[in-house]
Parts: sequence; C-alpha cells; structure tokens
Amino acid sequence: MDETTIKETAFAMPMTSPGFPKGPYRFVNREYMILTYRTDRAALEAIVPAPLELAGDVVKYEFIRMPDSTGFGDYTESGQVIPVRYNGKPGVYVHSMFLNDHPPIAGGREIWGFPKKLARPVLEVDIDTLVGTLDYGRIRVATGTMGYKHAVLDRESVLASMHEPNFLLKIVPHVDGSARICELVRYQMSDITLKGAWTGPAALALYPHALAPVADLPVREVMGAAHILADLTLDLGEVVHDYLG
Repeated sequence: MDETTIKETAFAMPMTSPGFPKGPYRFVNREYMILTYRTDRAALEAIVPAPLELAGDVVKYEFIRMPDSTGFGDYTESGQVIPVRYNGKPGVYVHSMFLNDHPPIAGGREIWGFPKKLARPVLEVDIDTLVGTLDYGRIRVATGTMGYKHAVLDRESVLASMHEPNFLLKIVPHVDGSARICELVRYQMSDITLKGAWTGPAALALYPHALAPVADLPVREVMGAAHILADLTLDLGEVVHDYLG
C-alpha cells in the first residue's frame, strides 16, 4: 500500500476494517428519558472546561435507546450533560457517556471526542413506569424512573432544546503519552422529526463507583423529566477552541 492510497482511504482504525463506517449518522425512533436535577455547583466548576461557562447548578441525566442507528446498529446509552454558555449562548457540555456497543464507542471517541465508556444501560417500560438503569460491570450506578406519558410537553420548547449546540472535550494522546490533540468541539443535531414528548413524576438515584463516577455530581433535587421520541441526524463537529494551539 503506497502513501497516496493511505492518504486517500484512511479515516478510522483499523485501516483495513474500520470499527465504524463514514457518516452521516441517522437515528430512527431515538428514545430519551432526561431527568433534570440540581447538584453542587462546586462539583460542576471542577469539571466544566473553560471557555465554557456554567449556566447554573443543573445536570441532565440521560437514558437513550437507539434501536435503528446508521452504521452503529441497536444500542442504549446513559450519561450526564451539563447546561453551559459559550460566547453568551446556551448549550450543553457532555460530561459522561456509558453504552453497550463498540462501533459508537469507537466512532464517538475518534470523530467527535465523546467521553464514551463500555457499560450496560437499559431503558424500558415497566407496567406504568419508564425505567432507566446503568450497570458498570455487575454494579448498579444509576436508576431513573418516570411516570409513563402523564402529560404532553410543549413541542416548540423541546425542539429548541434539541437544536442547542453540544460541546465535547476531545483528547487524543501522542505516542509518548502526552496530549497530541486537546480541543473543545461543538456539534448539533439536524433534520429532527419530533414524534412525541411527555413528562411525569420522576426520581433519580446515583451510586458511587470508582470508574463510573456519576455520583460525583450528587442529586440534590429532581427538577423535572422528559420522555422524547424522535428521528434525527447526528452532525459532524467543528473545533471551537484548541488548548494546544
């Protein structure tokens, strides 16, 4: 294989059998349970990277079912996003993500810099309750519950929140172990078809774990919940800040 071929064909590892295909990535019937809660502001200040600014003391804990995802298949994800501002405009910082499928772990980390780790999240309906759980290995680290479709949410407000920019801290190490890439990345969702959005009473419990430290952002008060069903496209990102440049 000559250098020209390498330059023209290389996009992911391993080169001869990449762990994921090229995008764009379309998601059909993507289902969310998002539990919004207050936490300790000092804990948020310790993890949200500048130049992002905190929007308050709020965290959104997400459980997401993705049964039909281009190139990634059928998988579930769970994690925490934090409302922030960048240049005075609202967005969210993706702090942690745990999922059960290798291609989106590899693709998410390599392309955008998603903070993805392998775990066992589940989102399902148990009689009259929407239930989300996250196990890291055999250990339960999160349980969320929500009354199933108790009330309809305002469509325009939900769509506005889904169109907000998301921010990631992308880190790629050099062969000597130092950071070769350290960037703040922004991405958004597009071509969103909102199929439904509901709310209801909700509860969230987080449990300490050394390698899945979701409880480091403790639950002080559950403020609300959203159950969303939508089709959407995950857009590729852009670098908005280079920490090494």
